Amino acid sequence: RIKQLESHFDTQLFIRDRNNIKLTSAGERLVSYAEVMVTTLQQAKLELSLESGKKLQLTMGGTPNVWDAYLQNCLSATTEAFDGYGFIAEVMGREALIRGLQERTLDMSFAFDQIKADELNCKKVADVVLLLVSTEQHSVEDVFADKYVYVDWGTKFVSEHAERHAKIPAPYLRTSTARIALDFILEKGGSAYLPASLVEPFLASGQLHKVDGVEDWCRPIYLSYRKASSAVDAIKQVEELVKSIDPVTAYSIKQAAEM
Repeated sequence: RIKQLESHFDTQLFIRDRNNIKLTSAGERLVSYAEVMVTTLQQAKLELSLESGKKLQLTMGGTPNVWDAYLQNCLSATTEAFDGYGFIAEVMGREALIRGLQERTLDMSFAFDQIKADELNCKKVADVVLLLVSTEQHSVEDVFADKYVYVDWGTKFVSEHAERHAKIPAPYLRTSTARIALDFILEKGGSAYLPASLVEPFLASGQLHKVDGVEDWCRPIYLSYRKASSAVDAIKQVEELVKSIDPVTAYSIKQAAEM
């Protein structure tokens, strides 16, 4: 089989040294393509075999912050509403979401930035409310000087943040994940823009405080999927369901706030 593979690609893929076999540079380059092919085949098997009596297998992906702010609760509600359906949930960066949709390994994606492509539908399905919170009772004049954690809430957020808070000190920490920011400020002190649904129990317990003089900030969430997807009817049902769901604090976060 190895000889057939090397013959197919017309190159040496392995270096054989007695009992030791190593990949050549060509073999190493092939690995990434092989992983994509294996993943695609596994996805096809799931969808075509209809294992365990499932009517359809839906794969949804989202950026880390979308999961933290909104999608976790949506997943719970969606799986309950779609009896007989199987779901796969993935956390991905924006580029990986685009690639997954194009390679058909992903049925739908959720992100704070629009994904524009001729073969895709991209629709706004929700808004997430961000609050500037701090472990101390700061005002907007002094909050950014005390361990401010900058959380990436999408491309448009960068320019809007610069307009809203011009000439502030450099952030103490930058992160693409709201959970990292929340854990950090709870342990070390500081402030960050975080979803209302995520910080609600910590505001109630007094561990966090909303910064005075700062307006709430709405960030849109977009759903993208292939126009020609074989699961388009199910995806549209998920779309309508997601639009009707209010963000709710994740179960694990509620427990952490009560400890």
